[in-house]
Amino acid sequence: QVQLVESGGGLVQPGGSLRLSCAASGFTFSIYTMTWYRQAPGKERELVARITSGGGSTNYADSVKGRFTISRDNAKNTVYLQMNSLIPEDTAVYYCNAVNYYNVYWGQGTQVTVSS
Repeated sequence: QVQLVESGGGLVQPGGSLRLSCAASGFTFSIYTMTWYRQAPGKERELVARITSGGGSTNYADSVKGRFTISRDNAKNTVYLQMNSLIPEDTAVYYCNAVNYYNVYWGQGTQVTVSS
């Protein structure tokens, strides 16, 4: 059974930090490109950060460059999103995505709220 389980979301003040985790099971994690997406109320889902299967390449949305860092641990079947200098515009549900040539998997999402 394929599962992507996100965790680490919550309420944080502007300027704060959170670290999201996405634990994968039921498929060969190490051969999948992993991506974090987010969706704010009333907006379309958008790509936040992506990392290739071996971790050698990453890319980020312009809005999070320099503040967010994506990483993965293939031994733990987990991908992370370190989020620093959070701003209210980062408020959204954050989703983990796994994709390769054959399959696409999604997690259920974790809420991140940035507010004072």
